[in-house]
Amino acid sequence: MENGSASPGASPAGSGNQTLGRMPRQPLELQVVTILLVLLICGVGIAGNVMVVLVVLRTKHMVTPTNCYLVSLAVADLIVLLAAGLPNISDVVASWVYGYAGCLCITYLQYLGINISAWSITAFTVERYIAICHAIKAQLLCTVSRAKRIVSSLWLFTSLYCLMWFFLVDTTQVTFLDGAQVTCGYRVSRSLYMPIYFLDFAVFYVIPLGLATVLYGLIARILFMSPLPATPQHPCLGSTHQGGSLKLSCRGNRGALSSRRQVTKMLAVVVVLFALLWMPYRTLVVVNSFMDPPYLNIWFLLFCRTCIYLNSAINPIIYNLMSQKFRAAFRKLWECEQKSTENPTPHSAPVYYSVTKDCSHGSSDLLTEQEELNSLPAPARKSRPAK
Repeated sequence: MENGSASPGASPAGSGNQTLGRMPRQPLELQVVTILLVLLICGVGIAGNVMVVLVVLRTKHMVTPTNCYLVSLAVADLIVLLAAGLPNISDVVASWVYGYAGCLCITYLQYLGINISAWSITAFTVERYIAICHAIKAQLLCTVSRAKRIVSSLWLFTSLYCLMWFFLVDTTQVTFLDGAQVTCGYRVSRSLYMPIYFLDFAVFYVIPLGLATVLYGLIARILFMSPLPATPQHPCLGSTHQGGSLKLSCRGNRGALSSRRQVTKMLAVVVVLFALLWMPYRTLVVVNSFMDPPYLNIWFLLFCRTCIYLNSAINPIIYNLMSQKFRAAFRKLWECEQKSTENPTPHSAPVYYSVTKDCSHGSSDLLTEQEELNSLPAPARKSRPAK
């Protein structure tokens, strides 16, 4: 990715050395702004995505199908921040310092993280659609084990798809009067890369966003345009007991519906931010595919890259602001880490187990995803006969 917004905009790389005048330098203000932005965004993003992975892995009630896809998204965002964000610091200050192997591996990881994040978003969008619009089928289809298999398949397919970048990039050394400059870029002319970029643009941007638009429209029709089921005209389904039992059942149905609305809003925000923050870079790729010479304004390139880094860093903040479950889990993880720091013990394994156990029961009052599946009223759901 960076190798050529870096993409359709970089100079073609080839073998052999060239000798020119003085080495070109990036403006000092660009270097300072780039370093500050990258360190701030990548620092926040790396810490936040690590916390997302930890709270799901270490908190029992957080292991849900949706959160499996969010963990996949968090790992992909970590790869983007580590492989695209941090190397940009040395690249803007000096030249490429990671060598030929670094050029191949970093380029591969950049595209791997980008493409996995797009399909992780698609996966949790489809999962939400099935869970809300087809509640009966969701009992069978929306399971943790199935989510893990889907995530594994996405990573396997995308890992194989991105292998082509090992054969498409190379390093070039240009010798100047005051030193040598190494760049990581295309192995051949950039015009030969157009089919690849348009394929990426379609498969990892247009199709996921088009599918998300349709599915979230159907989800919104069910969650936000249908009347609440717990009304005098629409009594709670499956609630045949009178008195307190009926009130509890109706309250549970309303709570499940409210929880699902909250989760859906949060995931929709993630999708909208993905679309907006990737739009400048994707637009630049398409425009530069038809321009000669390509548009390579250094400040606009910095803006495009910053938007990409923001997209990979902002999701944990969205989870904390819009999800009570994640907010409580983040707080519990922080408290557990503080307690383990204040009370060190030579026996690490028992301490880790006790922390895990304590954290996993910290939010027992919150509905789990399976409880929501069971309590969310669906038109096709059958009532259980009263005993």
